Amino acid sequence: MQNGVESILDPRADATLPSISIVVIGRNEGQRLALCLESIQKVRGVVVDEVIYADSASSDGSPEVASRYGATVIVVRPERPTAAIGRNAGWRRATSDLILFLDGDTVLHTDFAQAACRALQQESSIAVVWGHRREIYPQVSVYNRVLDLDWVYPPGLTQFCGGDVLMRRQVLLETGGFDESLIAGEEPELCRRIRARGYGILHIDCAMTGHDLQITRWSQYWKRATRAGHAYAEVSERFRNSEDPFWTSDRRRNLMRGSCWLISLAAAIVNIPFFGLVPVALWLCLLLLLSLRSAWMARWKRSTPETLLLYGIHSHLQQIPIFMGQLQYELSKMRRKTQKLIEYKERRTD
Repeated sequence: MQNGVESILDPRADATLPSISIVVIGRNEGQRLALCLESIQKVRGVVVDEVIYADSASSDGSPEVASRYGATVIVVRPERPTAAIGRNAGWRRATSDLILFLDGDTVLHTDFAQAACRALQQESSIAVVWGHRREIYPQVSVYNRVLDLDWVYPPGLTQFCGGDVLMRRQVLLETGGFDESLIAGEEPELCRRIRARGYGILHIDCAMTGHDLQITRWSQYWKRATRAGHAYAEVSERFRNSEDPFWTSDRRRNLMRGSCWLISLAAAIVNIPFFGLVPVALWLCLLLLLSLRSAWMARWKRSTPETLLLYGIHSHLQQIPIFMGQLQYELSKMRRKTQKLIEYKERRTD
């Protein structure tokens, strides 16, 4: 295998194939970045005009790694790094009409780019195409195993996408790209503005990327859910009074569910001196019953019964840190403070 992307930047490639630019973002991804760039070498059915790596001031030599793989390297050093800043820097440097965005901790599936380009060619109203992202190492921790199911969505038209996605450059120009002030939820927020212009977002039934979530501790799980709550609050506030109040119902639903779980748990603990462990046992029984119901409803995701049960528990317990993330956003807004980036993943420096 060549140590670079020269094999896919071949000027002799079939001119009838669709051309794309690939933008990879990352910060201290270590070996994960090398695996991502190696996977780009194996892409089929498209011509890769360029690979651009946008780095957020890594300290592990990631820019040098990307350079060895033949990528054009952009280093951004914002006061508050966000994924949106890197993505914008990348697509604005790109020259192709189609931009494939990848996170540096992902591995691209060989045939996704071809399938996504075909979907765009078949329907001009579609501006965004994404596929299936799954965890590469679900066996590493119970968190990886459960959160792997969070990536599973039914194919079809959707309201939003994630960070791995193929977009038309034209729609990025029309919307101005990603909102660099957001610390999370920048892709759904952009998708909301894209849909407002009459474009569609399509989730195709095709493997897209493998992802290395690398969550092994409760504190990481908590931070990830808190980050999601912050995104719900900030993004939904922008569209609250619009014709399409994006995420407003999700935000309200979490406020109700998260507060109920938190208050009921606190009440159960407070009543231990009076009723022993009975209140806590009742709380756990309620959690188990609702989790079984959620697991049954999620059976279409086709996992083992054990994992589905864990996923059901996760779907309810995560409401508490998501609720806390919403409160954190409101508190920061009241204090007129800018929320710092909420990072849950350990950054490698190997």
